[in-house]
Amino acid sequence: MENFKAPPTPTDSKLHFLDYWRIIRIRKTVILAVFLLVVLTTTAVTYILPPIFNSTVRIQVDKDQTDVDPIFAGKNLQTYDPFFIQTQFEIIQSKTNLYQVIQDLDLNRKWAERFNGGSPLKTPETFQILKNKIDVQQFRNTSLIEVKVRDEDKDEAAEIANKIATVYREIRLEQDRSRGNKGIEALERQYKEQDQKVRDLQTEVDRLKRAENINDINADGRFSSTLEPETVRRLENARIEADADYVQWNTLSQELKGLKIEALKRRLPTIVPDLVLQELIQKQNAAEQNLASLGKDVTKDHPDYIRIATLLATVKDQLDAKLTGILEGLDTKVAQYKARFNQINERLETAKKNDIEKSEKYRSYFRAKQDMETAKDMKQVLQMKISQEQFNLAIPRSNIVLITDWAEPALRPFRPNIPLNIALGVIVGLFVGVGLAFFIEYLDTSVKTIDDVERALQAPVLGVIPQNVGSLVDEGPDSPHAEAYRVLRTNLLFSRKDDGLNSITVVSGGAGEGKSTTLFNLATVFAQSGQRVLIIDSDLRRPSIHKFLRLANGIGLTNYLLKQNTLEEVIQTTTIPNLDFMPSGKLPSSSMGILNSSKMKEMIQEVKRRYDFVFFDSPPIMGVSDASILASEVDLSLQVIQYRKYPQAMTIRAKQMVEKVGGCLLGVVLNNINISQDSYYYYYSGYYYDYYSKRDDSEEEGKSAAKNGEKKKTPTEQSRIDLKPKY
Repeated sequence: MENFKAPPTPTDSKLHFLDYWRIIRIRKTVILAVFLLVVLTTTAVTYILPPIFNSTVRIQVDKDQTDVDPIFAGKNLQTYDPFFIQTQFEIIQSKTNLYQVIQDLDLNRKWAERFNGGSPLKTPETFQILKNKIDVQQFRNTSLIEVKVRDEDKDEAAEIANKIATVYREIRLEQDRSRGNKGIEALERQYKEQDQKVRDLQTEVDRLKRAENINDINADGRFSSTLEPETVRRLENARIEADADYVQWNTLSQELKGLKIEALKRRLPTIVPDLVLQELIQKQNAAEQNLASLGKDVTKDHPDYIRIATLLATVKDQLDAKLTGILEGLDTKVAQYKARFNQINERLETAKKNDIEKSEKYRSYFRAKQDMETAKDMKQVLQMKISQEQFNLAIPRSNIVLITDWAEPALRPFRPNIPLNIALGVIVGLFVGVGLAFFIEYLDTSVKTIDDVERALQAPVLGVIPQNVGSLVDEGPDSPHAEAYRVLRTNLLFSRKDDGLNSITVVSGGAGEGKSTTLFNLATVFAQSGQRVLIIDSDLRRPSIHKFLRLANGIGLTNYLLKQNTLEEVIQTTTIPNLDFMPSGKLPSSSMGILNSSKMKEMIQEVKRRYDFVFFDSPPIMGVSDASILASEVDLSLQVIQYRKYPQAMTIRAKQMVEKVGGCLLGVVLNNINISQDSYYYYYSGYYYDYYSKRDDSEEEGKSAAKNGEKKKTPTEQSRIDLKPKY
């Protein structure tokens, strides 16, 4: 018969909410134990700890500034600077600040008894103790700093907090005054040095001016100015004007020379305002008009025509002469502009040369005067800075450190916070307990669900046996537990491929998994259903089936295999109809491999012929070889796996050993399931229990009603009563 191959189940399947709830219910003992341990420990520690009081002083801290805006300075706007605030945190906790607090409050002596057994403390030791007691932090996003002091003495905590704030304020003010005085002293020294430097430079400037006979136009001004540069600038401007006039008239002259007479007569009057030229042009135009008009009435030989023609020729000659004269006059004017330009250019070159010579001669004077003016400026700046710093130092600076809220003795302890600690203990205990439960569940590799079995062993689960199942002989055929074995029997029958396969053994990986109980109860169910059944106790080392039947184990299988007794002599009848039993008998030390004999194989074939079903009990398959031998000799094998007992690797190894010897593993039986706690298995057996419990209740009610003369409820009425589930 081919072994069953379950469909592969995804290994990364997600857990359902009910799976988490199932783990919590199963591990509730661990969760409750951890929860109580954490809560009780937290509560005990909370009540053991001494009360700690917290006093807080709030300080407004700003950058160094005066109460009044300084002279020559704009409005001093303070902006939030996180780096400045963090710096003040460190200053408040610095040795400079806390050492002064220790000295003022005499903490070395006060804390000697509490922290050093009465011996005086050293200041560094007291500093470390004090620093551990204080906490400096910013109040939200403001320039306010909160200094918190925690101590067992509430009055001392308030006193230390106020002293820290007071000392910090005094140190800040003293540092500000000290910086101001030192700055003014340094500025005054620089001012004296600068004043002497100005005097020396003035003396040098006067000497150079007399020695070089320098005529400085701006002698008392910042800049030096002599006549030579002014002359050069004036001649440079004149040269530019002369050059522009020359270029303009030369260009006009060249343009007019290229024009014809008629074009000149039109262009020149617009350039040269000459009355004679305009008059001649008008006469020529009038003569031409008269001559053209007369030519229509008379011939050219007519005296009037000749007279007007003669006049026109005379005017043209005069006009040509006038145009020629004007053009010659333009040439003369161009020549004059050119001569003027050349003259000014010569004077400019001479002036430049003179300026260069004088500049080289006066360079020392100019440099000395410039250095003197720079020194004067620096002296004036230093004088103004000294005046401003003196004024600023005189202005009060009380607002750089302002104590807004003085510390007061606390009304109640800051620590321990009993409600908060207990609440945190409850929360942490719950989380740690649940986390530990899930961690244990993660480490537990034993079989937990049917899916685990079918995924790991690739074999079907034929039955689920509840917890605390005993012998069905004692419990009776109507026991709720019997239904689980009837389900197993039905699945076994339907799983067989051949009705002739009627020899069955039940194996398990380890001891104590309920293998013998499962075999006995399953055989009992078969016998109760009418089949002739034989149970053979093949566990020769630790036989147990005879205890269920309360029979002797004197002779049995070993006696038959050793040919000491016949088959009829070793088979015993039981009080259960259709059920016979063959004990294991006593196992001699010289017959350890007796199950692997040919006599055993013959006996199996004989009992298969006589009975409908033959059941062989076996030892754990991982312990001895007998179970493997039986699995190879019988027709079918069932593997019993106890719920949450052995790792999955062990169950897989047991299945592999059955297959390795050629056995046919029909399926798996999950044993010892706590259905009341594990809702996963409720659907396999829980409904049957509910049904039987309801039937028993109905029978009891019917008997009670019959005794009291009451009418028995109908099934419909009874169903209404049973609507509330028992699970």
